[in-house]
Amino acid sequence: MTLNSLLQNHFVPNRCVASKNMNLMVVYTTCVQIFRCALPFETKRFFANVNLVSIRPNLTERQIVTKILIINSMKPFAHSGGRLNTTLTQVAADCLKEKGHDVRITVVDDGYNIQEEVEKYLWADAIIYQIPGWWMGPPWILKKYMDDVFTEGHGKLYANDGRTRSDDAKKYGSGGLLQGRKYMISTTWNAPLEAFTDPSQFFEGVGIDGVMMPVHKANQFLGMAPLPTFMCNDVMKAPDVPAYEKQYREHLTRIFG
Repeated sequence: MTLNSLLQNHFVPNRCVASKNMNLMVVYTTCVQIFRCALPFETKRFFANVNLVSIRPNLTERQIVTKILIINSMKPFAHSGGRLNTTLTQVAADCLKEKGHDVRITVVDDGYNIQEEVEKYLWADAIIYQIPGWWMGPPWILKKYMDDVFTEGHGKLYANDGRTRSDDAKKYGSGGLLQGRKYMISTTWNAPLEAFTDPSQFFEGVGIDGVMMPVHKANQFLGMAPLPTFMCNDVMKAPDVPAYEKQYREHLTRIFG
């Protein structure tokens, strides 16, 4: 049995991500799915001896288009017009479409149908959250959106909190139903980078992912895994939109190919 014939018989395309940096994850996910099946011993032994690094060239025979949902949580408010986050949302959409990915966008402030948003999460292979930093966190409209959609998604996005009286090994936060999917945070802040990374400065060295921990954990509760975060800094004090756009395109290309 060849690797290509095995992949053709057992791939689940809408759980796979075709990208330069994520092809190994695709093969790993596929291997796990196959091992869970009652396949012949020789098939399992074949995968046990495979060097994953050598697999990637074979995947080019079957290009998988990734389905990506971008959630833009910009909101015009006070001195914030929401323009930068809208620009970055469009940069992401254009960049990803150019690379052959299927992209949908939700602009939270435009309103949304909760059930339709649940279905978008089920459709997507990856979610990108475009988030302005307001008062040390996301705007309230993103929290409301997540409360609305995730709660409505009970039974589709998550089963329960993961715990069960019959198995102590199942811990809190393990009841998500979106395993195999990814999410990414793209965020804009007036604070400089060193405010996040320097232990002696405002955020005490926790980094942007420490500051955005509630967003991370809410998505991980659904079973999704994080992709590297992208951040724009000094967006009011010393803005450089062309540089932000260039850096974001490079970031997306590294992740999604």
